[in-house]
Amino acid sequence: MLYVYGIVKQVDDISDLEDSKLLIFEVIFATAFLGIVIGRYFYMRKVETMHASTVPVHRVHKVIAKSVHSSMYVVLVLLPLSGLAIAFLFNQGIKDGPMQLVALSLHEFAATASYVLIAIHVLAAIYSRIKGEGVWSSMVPILNKEKHNNHPIVRKVSDYEEQTYDYIERLFVKKSK
Repeated sequence: MLYVYGIVKQVDDISDLEDSKLLIFEVIFATAFLGIVIGRYFYMRKVETMHASTVPVHRVHKVIAKSVHSSMYVVLVLLPLSGLAIAFLFNQGIKDGPMQLVALSLHEFAATASYVLIAIHVLAAIYSRIKGEGVWSSMVPILNKEKHNNHPIVRKVSDYEEQTYDYIERLFVKKSK
């Protein structure tokens, strides 16, 4: 919810930070968001990726899932950190120039990357729900009566997915020999 709120109420023009109340609010918001993301990261490190799956998960699939999760945490930490850098520089009278440009660019990159990674994560969760793997149930408190889906189209897509993971694994095993 904080993430969505941050997107909706984002500062569109850096000059808006002239309002000291807004600047203070942004610093408090970014600090709280950063604390929650870091806290969640350390909590979630204890939980195995795809731990709730009721079917075996291919090793390549786990690597991809861990990569997306790790990348999400990186950009969700960069987002408030770069926002705090923008606020700090602005408060120091640096309202433009190369340092502010770097902070703003990093902030925009982190925001865009977070949109992409969250979309991938949500689509993967929906795909897992359709397949009935059990992962959805550990993430979402609703519609969690999953059953393995044996529909021919789902099976065909799932088989193709497994073949793709096998192919990727063979590529990396060959290179490491």
